[in-house]
Amino acid sequence: MKHLIVCTGLLIAAATVSAQTPAPKPPPKSPAVTESVTVAGKAISITYSSPRVNGRAGKLFTKDGQIGHDPTYPVWRAGANAATKLHTDADLDIGGLTVPAGDYSLYVDVSDPSNWVLAVNTVASQWGTVYDKTKDLGRVKMNMSKPGAMVENLKYSLSGGKLTLSWEDHIATVPYSVK
Repeated sequence: MKHLIVCTGLLIAAATVSAQTPAPKPPPKSPAVTESVTVAGKAISITYSSPRVNGRAGKLFTKDGQIGHDPTYPVWRAGANAATKLHTDADLDIGGLTVPAGDYSLYVDVSDPSNWVLAVNTVASQWGTVYDKTKDLGRVKMNMSKPGAMVENLKYSLSGGKLTLSWEDHIATVPYSVK
């Protein structure tokens, strides 16, 4: 009888433990984000992982900073994790660079913190720290400015004919248009 009671108790305990709801997973450190716009009936999108400054203000964009630890430095994946992806259903002009309809990855040369250069790479799906300059479609200078307040989460926007990348104390823009 004791064995029956012990076994029943163990089964009830096991059922209770297995029925408990697991703790929710914390949000990812660099959540995936897609910024998209439709221009002249054509879709344009940028898909990226958005890191946070997370107390590293002033410690990101220097040779000895966080970005400087990437093996591709001074070329940065312009986000976190996988390389930032650009998709366009239309041929584009990005700062004077002709970008045919298709899929690409975006990198930014941050060797001069005051003068960033956008690189449009023809390898669309790649890990962010795997970069081959010979696969660049081309590079264009970005216009730099400072935000009114620190930008905690990396953000892209495609509004007003400008591709804008904002993070920490940097805003980098380049004009784009549908051809």
